Amino acid sequence: MRRGVVRGMGRSTVWRRGVGRSIKRLMPGSFLGRALLIVLVPLLVTQSIALELYYGNFLSVVSRRLSDGVTGEVGLTIDLLQQASSEVEQNWILERARQRTLLTMGWEPGAQLHRHGTTHVLGPMDDDLTRALAGAFGRSFFVDWSTDARSVHIRIQLRDGVLDVEAPRKRLLVGPIWLFVAWEAGSSAVMLLIAALVMRNQVRAIRRLARAAEAFGMGRDPGEIRPEGAQEVRKAAVAFNRMQARILRFVTQRTTMLAGVSHDLRTPLTRLRLGLAMLPTQGTVEASSLKPDIADMEGDVAEMERMIGGYLAFARGEGAEVARVVDVAQLLHDAAAAAMRAGSAVTRVDVPPMLEAVMRPDAMRRVLLNLAENARRHAGHVAFAAWPDGQYLHMAIDDDGPGIPPEQRERFFRPFAHGEGGNSGLGLSIARDIVRAHGGEIGLGDSPLGGLRVWIRLPL
Repeated sequence: MRRGVVRGMGRSTVWRRGVGRSIKRLMPGSFLGRALLIVLVPLLVTQSIALELYYGNFLSVVSRRLSDGVTGEVGLTIDLLQQASSEVEQNWILERARQRTLLTMGWEPGAQLHRHGTTHVLGPMDDDLTRALAGAFGRSFFVDWSTDARSVHIRIQLRDGVLDVEAPRKRLLVGPIWLFVAWEAGSSAVMLLIAALVMRNQVRAIRRLARAAEAFGMGRDPGEIRPEGAQEVRKAAVAFNRMQARILRFVTQRTTMLAGVSHDLRTPLTRLRLGLAMLPTQGTVEASSLKPDIADMEGDVAEMERMIGGYLAFARGEGAEVARVVDVAQLLHDAAAAAMRAGSAVTRVDVPPMLEAVMRPDAMRRVLLNLAENARRHAGHVAFAAWPDGQYLHMAIDDDGPGIPPEQRERFFRPFAHGEGGNSGLGLSIARDIVRAHGGEIGLGDSPLGGLRVWIRLPL
């Protein structure tokens, strides 16, 4: 019993999920499309209900009453004709009927009706008239809707002849349905247009907020956005401006503090290096025995200076440089030239001309120089490359060094990580921080040169 319940619940859950996924696929992806759909669906349902109630019930009742009215007048005329004693009296009755009922009637003595029924089906009006004539007289009749555009011809078979009735269509037709449908469709279109204009203004504020958040996430300064739109959107814009100001203030304070501490540490390190340099290393046994210790301390001081240099580079990377449009080819050639001045053997710089991207050029140049310096220490040759791919800019720095095992590559992005490929220091950490501040990503892979590839992906 429990298994059946569980199975039934499972099938019901799967069915609901399937229906939900189908509805999501049919729903528009944009907020504006969904908002207009929320307006359009109730509007169409309301108009459809109004159309069904009006033409399905009210007009049906009116059509039956109009058909019954015409049939009753024709029936009264037939009763009077059958009681008339002479042709003059019959003509008088037909003339009075024309004047009082707006029905033109003609009497054909001895005639026989050869056609029966109706010419075609127009809808409720034709059905109601046919039903009324059949119920009122119980005789053969023929209704012609097609001969005259303004009138309906009705021929009724009597005992001694045929009564020809010409009834104006306005006596039987309530009104063209297309006029009512056109009115409903036109009013719906106007209402939807007004809703679209109003919702467009609301969505514009949301899109502006999204663009500002995206730009801020990529390291660009969108500035404060003007609160506009609905009350909730205004509150979101104000909250975004406050958040942006707090983050910028926090980053500025942290950068200033880190730069100040790193800069202040250089002074005692310089004194230590100077003091170590002035210690005697020759002439006495004690001085000779201190020589290895002095060398170790000088190495420690050099390592501390390198760490402080990394901190300063990290602080500069977190600075308030403004992003702008940069010529990627020029950027890579400048980085390659700087790398060659530092002793790197740059084999090629492969980048298409007229390739531009929005970035902070000094920070990105620092990333490329850091990566080139890492390659110089572990490899003999370095190559730079860049290419666009859809909405992204890809850059790669390749070397022919020993590389890094795939399982250890992520570890080298941590500060001062150690592994089979050596020590990472702060270079890769600073590079990842700067690239992610641009809204991009950085990673390690296998190089076509046989060593390590550092790839960078930035939004265009």
